[in-house]
Order: sequence, then C-alpha cells, then structure tokens
Amino acid sequence: MKVIPFQTGPILGATDGSSARIFGRGEPQLVNGQSRMAHAVIRLCGAGGGDALPPRFFKLNPNFDMSAVCVLTGLVPGRPYHYQAGYFFLELETEALDTATLERHLDWSDVAVVPFQSATTSQGALTTVAFGSCRYARRKVAPATFDDRGDKTFRSILDLHLKGPLKLDALLMCGDQIYADGLAFVSPDTSFEEFLSHYRDVFSQPHIKQLMSQVPTYMTLDDHEIENDWPAKATSKDVVTKLQAALNAYRIYQMSHSPLHPLSNGRIASPPDRLWYTFSIGDCDFFMSDSRTERRLDDGPRTMISQSQLDALLAWLGDGSGRVKVFVTSVPFWEATSDDKWHGFREQRDAILEHIRINRIRRVLILAGDVHASLSSELRLASDPAFRIVSVVSSPFFWPPPLDLFKLKFQISGPIPTGTGTPYEIVNASKVVSADNFTILRIQFDRVGVDVYGRKGELLDSTTHFFGP
Repeated sequence: MKVIPFQTGPILGATDGSSARIFGRGEPQLVNGQSRMAHAVIRLCGAGGGDALPPRFFKLNPNFDMSAVCVLTGLVPGRPYHYQAGYFFLELETEALDTATLERHLDWSDVAVVPFQSATTSQGALTTVAFGSCRYARRKVAPATFDDRGDKTFRSILDLHLKGPLKLDALLMCGDQIYADGLAFVSPDTSFEEFLSHYRDVFSQPHIKQLMSQVPTYMTLDDHEIENDWPAKATSKDVVTKLQAALNAYRIYQMSHSPLHPLSNGRIASPPDRLWYTFSIGDCDFFMSDSRTERRLDDGPRTMISQSQLDALLAWLGDGSGRVKVFVTSVPFWEATSDDKWHGFREQRDAILEHIRINRIRRVLILAGDVHASLSSELRLASDPAFRIVSVVSSPFFWPPPLDLFKLKFQISGPIPTGTGTPYEIVNASKVVSADNFTILRIQFDRVGVDVYGRKGELLDSTTHFFGP
C-alpha cells in the first residue's frame, strides 16, 4: 500500500528533548459523495529510509481539514534524526488497523526522508533562531492569483540552515503568516473554507514546506490572520462569524502542532481555552503571546492582553530561573508610536516594565514583527546599570506593494512615555531595514547576535546586544 506524501506539511512543530509533533494534511478522496477514511502514518528511519522503527498511525480528521498531528516520542536530547510521514486510505477506524501487517506492506518510496534534531537541554549551548513576520502571498482579485516570490525568503533561510556554519534550533513566525483580508480592499476571507484555502496555499509552497518540515516551527498570530487592525473596525457580526472562522482555521494550521496542546499517551489532547503558550530550548525560555485576540478597546483602560495572560507572563518572567527570557509579541513593544502597538497600551506595558525593574529580572529579550521594518535596540535606566532589555523587530518576510501603506513613526532613541515616571530610555539602536528580510538570532547567556538578511540571502545588518552585568 502506497504511503502518499502530505499535500500540506509535514510541519515540524513543538520539539523538545524527548518528543516532536508533526502536522500533515492529506487531500480527501470522495466515493459516492462520501470522504474515504484516511490515516496518517509516521516513522523514524535512517538517512536513506532504511532501518526504520515501527510506524505510528493517526487519524486524518475531516473536521480538521483532513489533517493530523503525529507525535514522535522516545527521543534523546540534542540528537539528529530522520523521519517519514504521509497518509493512506483504508476503510477502517485507525484504532482497528492491523498495524503489524500494515507495517510489512506499506510502500514509502514516494515519501521524502526528512532530517531534524531534538531540542538540546544542555546549559551553555548557543541557541540559533530564525524569526520574522508578514508574508503576503495571495491577491484576492478576479481571478485570484498567488504571488510565490515570498517563498524565496524561506529558501534563503533553508540555505543558511543547510549550508551555513550554524544549524537552526527553531523558526519563529510572529504573525501575519497569511493576509486573509486581501489587503482589506477586495474580497477578504470571511468563511471557514476561505481561511483554510489560504493556509493550504501559503504553507504548501516548496521552500517554506521544506524549511518547516525540518526546523521546529512556532507560530503566533497578528491582525491579518483575521483582518487589518483587528478588532478596531470589528462589528458584533464579525466577532460571531469572521473571528470564529479565522480562529478555527488558525488553530488547525498554526496551533495544532504547538506546545499549547498537552500530550497524553503520545497523542495531542484538547488545548486550554487560550492561544498563548511557553516552551524552552537550551538556556532560553520562550513566551509566545497572543497580542491580538484578547484586546479590549472599549470602556475603561485599553488592554492588549487579558489579565490571566498578563499574570502568567509576569510569573514566567519572575520564576527565578536565571535563564534568557524571550517574550514574543506580534507588535513592537516600544519602537512604533502607534496606538495599535504596545505604545497604545501603556498601563500594561508599564506593569511589565516595572515588574522587570523591581524584581531585578535580567536577560530579557523581546521579539516582535508587524511593522514592515527590522531593527534592534535596548531599553536602559541610568539609575540602574544592570537593567537592560533587548528588543528585536523583524518584518516583512515579503511585501510586494510598491507604496508605503503604513507611514509608521518609529522611536529609536530617548525616553519612552510611561505613567510611572521611571525614566526608561532607548539606546544602541541598529539601523532600520525596510526591505524584505528575516532575522537570525544567536542567543547566548550574556548576549544576542542579530543578523538581518534580505529575501535573497544577502546580509543587510549585523548587531550584538549584551544583556548586561
């Protein structure tokens, strides 16, 4: 029986020292108008596909766009592996499969062998991360067209991973992985099927598909997964219809392979009712925030995130681990002076900064996207030389329109406005890169190297920031 390669995926998601989650979607087959029963299958194997361990079987769920998240378990930290993953059709429930017989008769010849590495747990190891945001792809016009030029960005990231001196430990995608609103001008996505189709198009391009199959990929969303500047212009109908359709598709394609889903007996279980999550690599702890869907813009103080997320973030920052704390938020924390960014939510920003200052939390790194520019800087206090927060913004992966539609103002020096009177000041800013780009971070216990590359792989800027004494 032929194993069929996934049409979308495989996407290597949350990967720790002992397990890896791999997402895949198959193309349904209809017989007499009914979808045939489909099963995902995954196995660890040698570099050439031989010497394979027994495969594991998972149901491709029609309710989740014929997708599944397969889980590899029993891994050893920091070790290279190879896997194959695909699917097949058989009119039996997955639990009723004769797996021993199937194992002998599965034909894997059409399925690629994919290399990856389990996460290191060693202290003092360099953590290398590629990150960015904002990949425009599909023009919603009649007829609809797909712009595949942005896939060159991911080819360049893949080349650095495969050919460069440093292997990537993770790929972080900080929002606007799709532009569901079609630039908010013509025929935006509104239905569940439209959002699903958009994800299939974007995540099935050859270079991003190959990159995400072998580098652990962690995602969070921003406004264009729903509509521009969400929820500033949302109606009550949008909240009930568009938002729910967008988030259901987002949960399938971006959240299902994340650490948000707990593991139970080697399979993913239902996630909690939130979109933010945490994970760790080497000496780094990551907090992937939801900086978009919990916003409150109505009566009372404007809030970027819910109180429960804020409480969790502050507890995570102050847990006393002494590790590098990497806070990932889809919009800039201090660089962009727009009310859509953290600049417009100062009470919560003040709460985070004061928590870091008062509790003397060190080694804090903030990552963001959104603004179609890349830069890095530090926040300092003259009265406390040990206080230092590093911020890196990376955007866009690809943005084709020739006009500057944003006209954003950036603050890259001087004091930031606060309601606390604490004189936080931006210093050591890099140059601002506005071309299509991505960023490679080289994170160590005392510093972070920031290399900004153009879409075709050319180095545009290189900066090192130190976390301080």
